[in-house]
Formats: sequence, structure tokens, C-alpha cells
Amino acid sequence: MAAREKPDVTVVSGKGQVVIPQNIREKLGIGPKTKLLVYGYRGAVIMKKLEIPDVTKELKKLYRRVDARIAKHGEPTDETINEIIKEYRKRRAEAS
Repeated sequence: MAAREKPDVTVVSGKGQVVIPQNIREKLGIGPKTKLLVYGYRGAVIMKKLEIPDVTKELKKLYRRVDARIAKHGEPTDETINEIIKEYRKRRAEAS
């Protein structure tokens, strides 16, 4: 917390729910369904926003790259794939 920030007070509900003040939610980008890591440390409750990558987006980007490479160079053969794997394994073994 920066020196100029003022602490805020919240209340735990009967269900154990806590409202995070709006200014903090906006500043940290915490919205509905945001996942938080919560743990106790030396008498304090600490919450940390979890940044979980969107796997679907990442896979779509990967598929687009693969499709672009196939369009440019053609479909790889099993032999070509095996050669690439052998080269990769060799480089890894040499690096170890």
C-alpha cells in the first residue's frame, strides 16, 4: 500500500463474505468471477488477484501460427517431424 492510500474498513457477513471496496476493485481490475488467492499471514488476511491465462485464446493463436506455416511450407511429413524431434532432443542433451 502506498503511503498516501488510506485504509478502508469492510465487514465480514454471516456467510463469511467480504466486500472489497470499489476503489480497490477498480484499481486492481477485480470484477465478477475474478479469482483471488487468500491466505493468512501473521494475523493478517492477504488476498492476491490470480492471473489465469485464457487457454482457449492461447490455443487459437497457436493454431493460427501452425496454419500459416502449413500454408507457406506445406504439410510436414512424419519423417520431417521425427527429424525435428531428434534435433531438439540432441540440442537438449548437449545443453545439459
